[in-house]
Order: sequence, then structure tokens, then C-alpha cells
Amino acid sequence: MECARFAHQVAEKRRLIKQYKMERERQQKLEEEEEIKRLRKELIPKAQLMPYFDRPFVPRRSKKQPTVPREPKFCIPRHKTIKCCRMSCNDMSGPSRLQHLPSSVEKAEALYQQRGQLKEEQLMKKI
Repeated sequence: MECARFAHQVAEKRRLIKQYKMERERQQKLEEEEEIKRLRKELIPKAQLMPYFDRPFVPRRSKKQPTVPREPKFCIPRHKTIKCCRMSCNDMSGPSRLQHLPSSVEKAEALYQQRGQLKEEQLMKKI
């Protein structure tokens, strides 16, 4: 008998707790709906004012200083050049660098002449 009465009391408490939770959720839902209705009334989209066309628009001068033009840098820095050809753009800007270097034929002729002169000088010393 006591066991049945205890079970009945536990069931009654659970039912009351469940009913209380449902009532609280219903109240919260009503409050949220009222809040949404209030916000919708407050947040009515308002049209922007029309600009005045009776006075002409006069653009104002900017307070910023104009940019100073600079020459572009077409030169490649030395550390970024290819190792096999270490010519920078500055070397290429004037007359061709290759014009200043003697060709292989000219080098050979110059060496031949130098050796010939050396041999002549050695022959002259021996005499």
C-alpha cells in the first residue's frame, strides 16, 4: 500500500513538473512573439530624403597632395639576375656591352701578335 502511494506521489510530481515546463515554454513563446511584433512595428523602412535640386552641385577640391610621378625601374637587381649572364639593365642601356668586348678572333690575333713580339724580343736578346 505504501509503495503504491509513493509511486502515485512520484507520478503526480512528474506530471506537475511537466505541466510547469509546458506553461513556461508557452509563456516564453508568447513573449518572443510579442517582441517580434514590437520590433517589426519599430523597424518600419523609411524612405531617404530627396536631394535638393534647387542649388547646383559644385565639386570641391581635394585636400590631398597630388601624387609625384616616378620613373619606372626596369632594372633587375643583381641578386635576381641569372648567374650565366651577369649583365644588368644599366649595362645594356648604353652601347652594347658586346661591342666593347673583343671577339674570339680578335683575341686570338692579339695573342698571336703578343707571342710573335715576345719571340722577336727573345731572339734579339740572344744576338
